[in-house]
Amino acid sequence: MKQLIIVFIGGGFGSTLRYLIGKWLNSSETGIPYGTFAANILGSLLIGIILGLAAKNDSLTQNQTLLLATGFCGGFTTFSTFAYENHVFLKSGDFMNFAIYTIASFIVGFLAVFLGMYWVK
Repeated sequence: MKQLIIVFIGGGFGSTLRYLIGKWLNSSETGIPYGTFAANILGSLLIGIILGLAAKNDSLTQNQTLLLATGFCGGFTTFSTFAYENHVFLKSGDFMNFAIYTIASFIVGFLAVFLGMYWVK
């Protein structure tokens, strides 16, 4: 039960921060979801750092890892919103932004995880 509460708390903080970043960065003028992109890339970097620290000499406890990686990063990043935003691009016929957003999200997201893990080596 304690672990569920830890994940719940981390997820609440992560989701709230993602919401605020989306309100601040998402562009209603262009329709480009800069906030979601930023949250997903920053979350990828953070999870790389967190899991890199957890693997490095057991620097983080299991509960700290649950709070930060599973809870916070899980709530902060969002695949469902990413998928919906791509649906909107496709529905409106904006294939260029669809391609750029999708490819950039995957490539930069993977690189951010690797960079985070590299930093804590």
